[in-house]
Amino acid sequence: MIRCHETREEQDHQISSSQALHQCIATLVGQTSSYISSLTLVGKRLYTGSNDGVVRLWNASTLETLAEASSSGDVITGERGDGGAVKSLVILADKLFTAHQDQKIRVWKINSVVEEEEAGNKKYMHLATMPTISDRLAKCLKPKHQVEIRRHKKVLWVNHVDAVSGLALSRDGTLLYSVSWDRTLKIWRTTDFKCQESITNAHDDAINAVELSESGDIYTGSSDRKIKVWRKNIDEEKDRKKKKKKKHSLIATLAGHNSGINALALSSYNILLLYSGGSDGSMLVWKRDDESEDIAVSGVLRGHTESVLCLAVVSDILCSGSADKTVRLWKISATDYSCLAMLEGHRGPVKCLTGAIHDSGKESEASYHVYSGGLDSQVKVWQILVPTL
Repeated sequence: MIRCHETREEQDHQISSSQALHQCIATLVGQTSSYISSLTLVGKRLYTGSNDGVVRLWNASTLETLAEASSSGDVITGERGDGGAVKSLVILADKLFTAHQDQKIRVWKINSVVEEEEAGNKKYMHLATMPTISDRLAKCLKPKHQVEIRRHKKVLWVNHVDAVSGLALSRDGTLLYSVSWDRTLKIWRTTDFKCQESITNAHDDAINAVELSESGDIYTGSSDRKIKVWRKNIDEEKDRKKKKKKKHSLIATLAGHNSGINALALSSYNILLLYSGGSDGSMLVWKRDDESEDIAVSGVLRGHTESVLCLAVVSDILCSGSADKTVRLWKISATDYSCLAMLEGHRGPVKCLTGAIHDSGKESEASYHVYSGGLDSQVKVWQILVPTL
C-alpha cells in the first residue's frame, strides 16, 4: 500500500544558510507489520528487506507512479521470508545478494529485464545460499579448514557464526565482502559463490558496517569503536610463491569514536571523505591526507539525540538516520558540515537509507529523492530541494 502526501512543508527553523525544502511525497507500507531493515535503490527499482526475511521490489520510476500504485510491492522471497531479518542488500547485474540474521547470504537471480511498467511481472529464482553446500563439503574433510570459535567448539572457516550485518561489492563486481557480528570479514567470489578468504577477529567486537572506496580499499566499522581499513594485496603471484594465504591486509586502524560504530558512508564528491555514525548520536568526518595518506578526523556532526543507525551519500548530500526517529541532511564539503534539514515523520527508529538525484527541471535548485526505512514498518519517500548558489 502506498499513501500519498500532498503538502509541502518548509523546515520550521533555519538550520543553515542554504536551507533545504522538503516534503514526504509517499509512504510505502507492506502487508505485514515487520520493520524495514535494509534498502537499496538500483536505477528505477527500490528493494526493501524486512525483519521477517521478505524482500520486496517497488517501482520507483516516477513520483506519479509511486503515488498511483496500489500494490504492496513485488515480493521476491515469497510471502514468508527465509533466514530472519534481511540486514543488507546489494545488486550485481542480474543477481541480488541478501545478508541475513541466520548467518547466511542468499543469492537471487533476476530472470528477465523488462520495462518498469511491467516490473510486477518479473520472475525471481533462488540461486544459492552462501556458503554453498559444495564449498562446505570440499573443506569439511580437512581439519585445517576448521577454526575455534569458543572452547571445544569448531566450525568451518567459510561459515559465519552470527548475523551477517553488511555486504559490499568490489568495483569490478568479482568479489563480495561480508561482515558479521562474529567479528569476521569474509571475501567471496561472485561467479561461483565460493569463499576465498576469511579474516578472523578482524575486530574486537561485532562488525556493523562495511564500505568500499573507489580505489578498492575496504572500510569496516565495529562496536569496538574502531574503523579498520583493508587493502587487497597487489602482488598476488609473489604471495602465492611465498605460500601466503592472506589476499587482504590491514593498512590502518582509525580510533576517534567514544561509542560503538553502527554505520559508514563514503563520498567521492570533489574530495574523498569517510563518514561514521556512533551509538552516542555523533558522526565523524574523516579525510585522507594526500601526501602521507594518513586518515584523520576533520569534523564532527552533531544533532541527533540518540544512536546514528544508518548513513547514505546522495551526490553532495549526506543523509543520517537515527534511533531518535529523524533523518538529517548534511552538506558535503571539505570545510562546511552544516545541517540542511531535519526530516520528521517516522514513528520509530530510522534503520536504513538510500537515495538518488532527481531532475526538477530548474537550474536554481538541486532535487533529490531520499528513501528511509524504519522500525515503524514504513518506507518514506522524501523530495528534497536545495537552492544552488
